[in-house]
This record gives sequence, C-alpha cells and structure tokens, in this order.
Amino acid sequence: MLAAVVPASMAQGKTEVQWLGQATTKITTPEGKVIVVDPWLTSNPKTPEQYKKLEALGKVDVILVTHGHMDHFTDVSALARLNKVPVYGPAGLLQSAVALGILPSELTRGFNKSGTVVPSGTNIRVTAVHAEHSSELTWHNPTSSKDEIHVGGEPVGYIIELENGFKIYHMGDTGLFGDLAFIGQYYKPDLVMIPIGGHFTMGPKEAAVAIRDMLKPKYAIPIHYGTFPLLKGTPAELTKELGAAPTKVLAINPGEKQEF
Repeated sequence: MLAAVVPASMAQGKTEVQWLGQATTKITTPEGKVIVVDPWLTSNPKTPEQYKKLEALGKVDVILVTHGHMDHFTDVSALARLNKVPVYGPAGLLQSAVALGILPSELTRGFNKSGTVVPSGTNIRVTAVHAEHSSELTWHNPTSSKDEIHVGGEPVGYIIELENGFKIYHMGDTGLFGDLAFIGQYYKPDLVMIPIGGHFTMGPKEAAVAIRDMLKPKYAIPIHYGTFPLLKGTPAELTKELGAAPTKVLAINPGEKQEF
C-alpha cells in the first residue's frame, strides 16, 4: 500500500481513508474521530466479507449521507442506531426519513448546499456542495408490502475539513458540471473521492476533466465503479485520460486503507 507524503504543516496527525466499495468510505481523522460516508455494507457485493457486519467498523462518530439512493442509504439507519450518533445529510432526504419512520428525529441533522456543520464533539467542518445527480428515496411499505418512491431532497457532495486542515472532497454521485471549477478554486481540496463508473455518474474521461482542469487536488481515489456491470469505468482508464496531470491517483481496492 502506498503512503502519501503531506506537507509538514499537516504532519501533526495522520488521516486514514478506507474505501469499502461503491461510495462507502471510512475516514479516521488525526484526532481519532471516525466518519462514515454513504454506508452500504451489508448487501454491497464489493464490500469485503469481514466488513459486511456494521459492528466491524468499530466506533463511529459521524455519519454523512450524500443522497437517498439505496447504494448510499441502505445501512444509514442501522449504523446510526447502533452507534447512537446522528446522520448529517440533505434536509429534504432526512425529513422524508423521519416522516417514514426510517430514522428518529433525534438522529438527524439536516442541512443544505453551502451550509457548514461542525458535528458535536469534533473539530471537523463539513460543507455541503452541489452534485449533479438525483435523490429518490425508495421505501418498502410494510402495510401494502410494496415499494414506494419518496422525496429524497437534493444530492450533495461534501468538503470535509479535518482538524489539521486537510480537506477531503467526497463527491458522492455526480456528473460533470461547470461549478466544479469554483469548488476547486474556493475549497481547494487535497483529496477527492471521485466516481468514475459512468452511466449514473462521471466516467473516467469526465472524471479526468474534473480532476485536471477544475479541482486540481493533490490526490484522487476513484470510487463508484465495478459494482455492477453498468459501472464500466476503471482506474487505469482514468490514469490514461489524466495524462501528465500532477494529481496522484490512488487506486485502492475495497477494504484497503490509505494514509495521508
């Protein structure tokens, strides 16, 4: 596994990023806080077997969800209840989750694009930014035994600023859009977790444009590929499309960790 080198100003503590398949990401911060983004583990075909039980994540301090699709939202409620910690996410999505009984109101912290939250007990700043996607919430009605589609708010990505100033941009699911240039210029992410599978999100060609021409991060970890046959993009294609761009692509497998 590669160990990335960060500037001395950020060296007072290490950041550990673990990709667990699709968009599911576990971040351990320099102060030891654990952030889980878009938890889909129990039925995720790319999640290693040892992580399919939510208890395997250990303690979790912060849960973030980018939108309501099942491959990002399936284990949100169970993980929040297990750890007794609130879920931070798009206000409309969490309102629907409360109304349907998926989550109790005390375990939700809704906010929206350009809003910044500091989760209780942490020195972490999380800002919601635009994502070019959709956010339907599918709910199985126990009375009718039928699936229903409900309002899922608007999709977001997150700028996660850790205690030492290191910034991770978890992009969730998104297509290519012009304001990625603004996000890169304004927030200056050090690491992007970027979807490359195509069909529902950017593919490698579009992701390369986002990285090289708009976001310009030091590091990129490809996500949201290979889970289903439709998600055909690969890290090798991304690297080829990037050419001589200075961003370092860290193509880790589900379950692997990367330190910064």
